[in-house]
Amino acid sequence: MANVDAAFGYRPIGKVGSGVNNGGTTLYTIGDNYATSIYKGDHVMQASGLVIAGTASGSTNLGVFNGCFYIDPTSKKPTWSNYYSQVNVTASGSISGGTTIDAYIYDDPYTLFEAQCDGTIAKTDIGKNTDSVLGTSSTVNGLSVTEIDSGSENTTAGLQVKIIGITKDPENDDASSANSNWYVMWNEHVKFSSTGITGT
Repeated sequence: MANVDAAFGYRPIGKVGSGVNNGGTTLYTIGDNYATSIYKGDHVMQASGLVIAGTASGSTNLGVFNGCFYIDPTSKKPTWSNYYSQVNVTASGSISGGTTIDAYIYDDPYTLFEAQCDGTIAKTDIGKNTDSVLGTSSTVNGLSVTEIDSGSENTTAGLQVKIIGITKDPENDDASSANSNWYVMWNEHVKFSSTGITGT
């Protein structure tokens, strides 16, 4: 049966070893007037102590974005958003002291995520590592369309996530068809190993 092609980024589903999962996030900061949008479910990286958008194969992964809180530069009101967009803020100093953008990140390196693949991944690839495929997300719902790369899975260490298993969702569990969903965990992570470990 064909899988439902509807990417959603990285969705947290639990912890390695069935550990206690409270869905907690850690508060980080996005630099004022940062010029790249970040959407709920996007993986993010860290640079100079600040949250930056993830790249398709970067190794300094911090976690997964779960929204942000900031003072709206027009209304001057505290605002929550599923996504961060550069148009949400203004240049430093335009509001007294500049604008602080608080980012909430699933940063535990032992969090398990579900993600859709952009093609076909076989069950024999469980244990291998792979990278991300970035897409063009929408400001309508603020949700990511990032997927895992069906073409880069390998046993080499330098890949972002490790494939743990296939989803239990009956609408996306057909490994013989494109766009199945998979459980993954970090392989390259700033709190775990930025070089990653080899797959099996």
